[in-house]
Amino acid sequence: MPTPTKGHRLGGSPAHERHILANLATALFQHGRITTTEAKARRLRPVAERLITFAKRGDLHARRHVLTVVTDKGVVHQLFTEIAPEFSERDGGYTRITKIGPRKGDNAAMAVIELVRGEPVAAKPRRRARRAAAEAAAPAAAATATAPETDAAEPETEGGEAPEARQAPVVPEEGEAEDVDEIADETADDEEAEATDEGDAEASDEDGKPAGDA
Repeated sequence: MPTPTKGHRLGGSPAHERHILANLATALFQHGRITTTEAKARRLRPVAERLITFAKRGDLHARRHVLTVVTDKGVVHQLFTEIAPEFSERDGGYTRITKIGPRKGDNAAMAVIELVRGEPVAAKPRRRARRAAAEAAAPAAAATATAPETDAAEPETEGGEAPEARQAPVVPEEGEAEDVDEIADETADDEEAEATDEGDAEASDEDGKPAGDA
């Protein structure tokens, strides 16, 4: 037993509901857009999109299956020759529902359901193609990441050993040599002064000794 559809039934019986949806689908394919209640539009949308998917196949079996729902051969011919080719690059979403407010009288929620025709669709690659592209891009990214490290490595010498790091010669700044000479001169002057002081002290000691001690 098939699973019943959620929501209220659109007619007094399941057969009545099928006829309502078939008539709505026929009107939709014939005029391109119809105005109906929001509940009917939501129930019609999967039915109409499934029929368009069958029409995209284009074989005899698909045509006979669509004829079991849409009995008008002229509408079926229009569906297979005009509508289905326009959705050849679209994988779904063939219809659009737009709410237009409540209906005057019984305040029922109304909506417009229409076919999405003439709108360009960006073709998306298949899952396998996306996976292959990602796998191909991964080694390239890894090689790009390791390239700077290889370039930064120092070249080896003929013996296979890396050359020693060369140290830049130390260049004294301006005025540094003069400072060194000045410090040396000051040190020499200090030594001479100390020697002179020591000589004076010894001379004073000798002069201050008593005669008897001599």
